[in-house]
Amino acid sequence: MAETTRGKSLTGWVVGQNQAFGKNFRMMTFGESHGKAIGVVIDGIKPGLPISEEEIQKELDRRKPGQSRLTTPRKEEDKIHILSGIFEGKTTGMPIALLIWNRDVDSKSYERIKALLRPGHATFTYLKKYGIHDFRGGGRSSARETANWVAAGAFAKKILKKEGIKVIAYVREIGGIEAKNLDFGEIAKNPVNCPDRQAAMLMSEKIEQVRKEGDSLGGIVEIVAENVPAGLGDPVFDKLSANIAKAMMTINAVKGVEIGDGFRAARMKGSEHNDIFAKQGSKIVTKTNHAGGILGGISDGMPIVVRIAIKPTSSITKEQDTLTIGGKPAKIRVFGRHDPCVAIRAVPVAEAMMAIVLADALMGQKGLGA
Repeated sequence: MAETTRGKSLTGWVVGQNQAFGKNFRMMTFGESHGKAIGVVIDGIKPGLPISEEEIQKELDRRKPGQSRLTTPRKEEDKIHILSGIFEGKTTGMPIALLIWNRDVDSKSYERIKALLRPGHATFTYLKKYGIHDFRGGGRSSARETANWVAAGAFAKKILKKEGIKVIAYVREIGGIEAKNLDFGEIAKNPVNCPDRQAAMLMSEKIEQVRKEGDSLGGIVEIVAENVPAGLGDPVFDKLSANIAKAMMTINAVKGVEIGDGFRAARMKGSEHNDIFAKQGSKIVTKTNHAGGILGGISDGMPIVVRIAIKPTSSITKEQDTLTIGGKPAKIRVFGRHDPCVAIRAVPVAEAMMAIVLADALMGQKGLGA
């Protein structure tokens, strides 16, 4: 294996330079998919923010595995344990540490393929960078890590709620089937987190069909933030849009991000894409929202609308060509417990990451945190 590119100091490896997220609402996580536990440390939140274990758990329950036949059968309770930073139901201003034990770990399927490069997975790149990779469920590169983000997102949502800001995400498309009627009340009523009942039924059938074929599907998740005040974000190198894009691209399996009309804007005229300003009572708004709530990297007061493209799950039982770690030709079939469409469980993760970015911006702009 070639020498890794990880930065070195005079005394050895410089570790963890890029393992934290956020400037004001700061999040650092730890743990691997098949390790003993995963966890998150949150810093920057002021004392006095009321939050309960039940509120955090409610968010985690939306993401946890094994909730339907359309997700991984891995059974994890994902019970949150508060280790520090909260006293008598309120934040103390100290770092908040949260822990989730891994209870349903089964690494047998990965032992059989540990010498193979898994197509679509981070095995090859992790080996090139670090010279070592935890092959059990993907280790640190696993989406298991996102449970931490959802737990942190519960705190961000509390901060946003005090300002009247609401974030909601849902599946917009799976396997070419698109939600046309957006009824947010339908999202929690079907196994694919879709706001269109008819589309949800078709999506479920398509996922089940492809799963039986030993394959997987990708999808599009849409995230909307309502009541965001104008003025959040900093120009040039710390744009709100750039921070949102980074947060979304941090989510496992996300291969594209668009804000507002996104790529469709490239096929429009300026006269079609420009959002015309108007008065609504004493408030300045725009008649349309092609920009998706952000102008010049700063929020304009309209709903922030973001869509993320999520690739098909890489772990499939259909046979594929690959190479061994040593470079010899091989065949691979990945058994174990995997989501046939990860877009479904990406919904609460995308919500959490949007909430964290907005809370971070609010805390920097207004000094909020509690």
